[in-house]
Amino acid sequence: MKGDSPYHSTIIKKIILTLELNRMEFIMIEIWWIGATKEKYIQDGIEEYMSRLKHYTKVKIRVFSDSHKVKDKESVKRSETLSILKAISKEDFLVLLDERGNPLTSIEFAKKLEQWTNVSARNIIFLVGGSFGVTQQLRDKAHWILSMSTFTFSHQMIRLFLAEQLYRAFTILRNENYHNE
Repeated sequence: MKGDSPYHSTIIKKIILTLELNRMEFIMIEIWWIGATKEKYIQDGIEEYMSRLKHYTKVKIRVFSDSHKVKDKESVKRSETLSILKAISKEDFLVLLDERGNPLTSIEFAKKLEQWTNVSARNIIFLVGGSFGVTQQLRDKAHWILSMSTFTFSHQMIRLFLAEQLYRAFTILRNENYHNE
């Protein structure tokens, strides 16, 4: 276009970024997990990051009761899967956290989060499975399977790590001082 300048190009990019970030404010991010968080220090950390996240988007936690009354691991996973599948809407975008999932850096995660907000009609759900993991049926239902690390962490700790990474992602997308490269 005649008369385009680097200044105008920069302004247009900023406008587009602002529109994309504003869209994120209307998406509900839900973090789902099985069973109560037992350790107070983990719960305190989760509450801190959830409080910070509310400045960027709507966010909530949903806790499903664990099925440990059943002794058989596969029965526990099946029971937990049924509860979760009943709660998922066809408009939801499901991200399953699993050690065998796709690893991302914090910056890559921020970019993915931005992409997911553009495809989700309603909610982005991050699901942390129970202590025995999840069924293949639930893995198949997921739109993305995310690995937080090649290390194995307790499902309790991953809740806190996820809340922190979501907060970090929003600060990266907004070019705020939190993430250091």
